Parts: sequence; C-alpha cells; structure tokens
Amino acid sequence: MNYQALILDIDGTLWDSRRLVAEGFNLQLTEEGYPHLCVTVDDLTPLFGKVMQDLADTLLSTVSKEERYDLMIRCMEREHEYMAGHPCNVGYPGVKETLCELSKKYRLFIVSNSQSGYPQMCMEKLGLTDYIEGHLCFGDTGTTKGQTIRTLIERHNIGSCVYIGDTQGDYEATLEAQIPFIWAAYGFGNPAGFDAKIEKIEDLLTL
Repeated sequence: MNYQALILDIDGTLWDSRRLVAEGFNLQLTEEGYPHLCVTVDDLTPLFGKVMQDLADTLLSTVSKEERYDLMIRCMEREHEYMAGHPCNVGYPGVKETLCELSKKYRLFIVSNSQSGYPQMCMEKLGLTDYIEGHLCFGDTGTTKGQTIRTLIERHNIGSCVYIGDTQGDYEATLEAQIPFIWAAYGFGNPAGFDAKIEKIEDLLTL
C-alpha cells in the first residue's frame, strides 16, 4: 500500500479510555441525582465511535428528551474535565513510537466522532502532538464521520489516504468518504469489511 496520509481513529485505535469515560460520566450522573443511570465499561463498549445523540438515546433513555441531550453534554464535559486531570495511561502499547516512525514518511491526521477538545487531549496525553498534522471531530463539524473525513481531506489538501479504525461505524465512514479502511482488530468492533487488518499498532510499520 502506498498512501500520502494516514487518518486515525482514537478510541479502540490509539487508546482505551472506556473506564475513565465511565468514571467521568458517573461523577456527573451521581451529582445530578441519577445514580441509577451510572454506566459500566460494558455499557459503553458498543457505543464507542457513535455521536453524542446516540449515546444519550441509549444510556439516558429514561430521561425526557427535553433534558436528555443537555444532561449528556454535561456528562461529556465532566468526562473531559476528569480525564484532563488524570494521567490517562491508557494508550495501546507502541502508539507513540509507531506514530513517530510513521510521521517520517506519512502525513498523520485524526478524525473522531468525539466532542471538541477530545483529539487534542488524546494527543497531549499520549505525546503525539508533534506527529499529528491536523484533526477534526463531530464536535467541530456536526456531520457524519464520513463527511468529517472528507472535510479534513479537503481542508488539508490530502491526496491518497487511508483510515485506520476499529468499528463498523468506522468502516461505514470510509465507504461514505470513499477511501480504504484498515481495521484495528485489537479494538472494540468487528466491522463487516476492511481492506487490510492490523493486530497491533506496530503492524502499520510493515503494512
């Protein structure tokens, strides 16, 4: 494979933040009087990679629609605050070293379905800031992941590229964006299709 740029997902590809996200959510839910809605890692796993509204509709389905999305926003803000103050030693082994090597040959980018600020926090916590040329997320664009990928490509004048992610949603986003998909099989999902597969992040160096 010969690409100019690699676009990377975050959750399930660069790190596994499920436990920290759950802890941040649960702090907010408990403080607001919803301890019965506290979430577990198992609750979050099938939802990682989905947008905020999908998370709210699943995790907060018993809360009225008038309050549900505002509550989810506050949970995500609390999660961000909680993780910002945490060392976040949840990166997959070899991520920093692998991206350092890849950056010598490829332009590296991030696209996530996260809230604004999450990609920057991930980059800072994992020491990736010097290697990532640009990033976009759902919080920045408010569009589908596929369209967010296209926006990133156009904004940075990216030529041939590939997306590395771990879920069915990532696979579908690459179909929409019309670019190849490399499945990070160590992540959270089992997509219906892929153009190549890696069992660990270091496999990108030889792929």
